[in-house]
Amino acid sequence: MSLFQVNNNGTVTVHGNLDHTTLSQNFWDCMSTQQSSTLTKTGECCIDLSDVERVDSAGLAWLINAIRDGKSRNIKVSLRDLPEKLHKLAKISDVDSLLPVE
Repeated sequence: MSLFQVNNNGTVTVHGNLDHTTLSQNFWDCMSTQQSSTLTKTGECCIDLSDVERVDSAGLAWLINAIRDGKSRNIKVSLRDLPEKLHKLAKISDVDSLLPVE
């Protein structure tokens, strides 16, 4: 199973772990041309984290970079169903204000 799936309305569902062992490429480089095209057409990307089992600082950085890179592509990125550990990690890292949570 891939790390995430992209549906036609711009929702990206992330599965499994977001940590240093699973994240070798940035968010946008992991996508196929079709997935990237779907997000470009909608102009929005909602990253659904409800199926994330584990997250560490690498996962947090991956999400922050996805948000930043989305802006440079004129794609509004938002996050949904953040795991509690991710929320706490963002808060103690003082980057919680960078996370656009729905």
